[in-house]
Amino acid sequence: MSEAILGGRFTFPGSSLTVQRIGYGAMQLAGPGVWGPPKNPDGAVAVLREAVAAGVNHIDTSDFYGPHVTNQIIRQALHPYPKGLVIVTKVSARRGHDGSWLPAFSREELTQAIHDNLRNLGLEVLDVVNLRSMFNVHHPAEGSIEAPFTVLADLQQQGLIRHLGLSNVTAAQVAEARHITAVVCVQNHYNLANRLDEALIHDLARQDIAYVPFFPLGGFTPLQSTTLSAVADRLGAKPMQVALAWLLHRSPNLLLIPGTSSVAHLRENLAAGQLKLSPQTLAELDGIAVP
Repeated sequence: MSEAILGGRFTFPGSSLTVQRIGYGAMQLAGPGVWGPPKNPDGAVAVLREAVAAGVNHIDTSDFYGPHVTNQIIRQALHPYPKGLVIVTKVSARRGHDGSWLPAFSREELTQAIHDNLRNLGLEVLDVVNLRSMFNVHHPAEGSIEAPFTVLADLQQQGLIRHLGLSNVTAAQVAEARHITAVVCVQNHYNLANRLDEALIHDLARQDIAYVPFFPLGGFTPLQSTTLSAVADRLGAKPMQVALAWLLHRSPNLLLIPGTSSVAHLRENLAAGQLKLSPQTLAELDGIAVP
């Protein structure tokens, strides 16, 4: 696929890392509940190879997916990695024996997480590492991230990490982190129906910092809207393709990482970059939710 079809390009600030705006989120490559191996390991490998063959050069992952499973599949499918592929990972959580998501903010846990990511991905340095705030597992919550982010900044100085980002954070936490070192991206929950981060997105855009919405299609509760379905019918597209196209139109600093374990669904997601939405259509879609 061409650059234009994948939504255009974005360069992370202060870096040489340039990615297509439609990327791929690898969370769904693990088993049910993001736990254990996938039911179809060969299918997981096929999805990754298809994504890269189609021009995707931004893959989002974490070693706590599985845990370890997703990164190991990425390495199996793509290593040695093609030139220009940017792998973004995240740290600060661990999995309980029951599959629960637990905070892992200590210096020892964060350092181990970096080395786990390096080992399982087969890398000597990580392109981008996001610190995921865990004051609330499900949504941003206030609390100081100075200590854990400083640990990552130290590991960056040691040459293990090129660039740092944030996930599941508030605007105050972004400001706190930027006083420690540069932040190249922020990854939060945002989509057509969930727009609590409108002000943050615009603030980051003014500073050329990427905003990467997770659950761009609703995550575990897929988007449902009669307006969305009606627009999709008019355009001859799938509702989820329209939802992704809306995000691309929303702001030039938005980078998409829709996930799937299906090659067919992957192709549908990537095709969203071909959709052109008129101002009237965008206004109609804007009416689905009010920030």
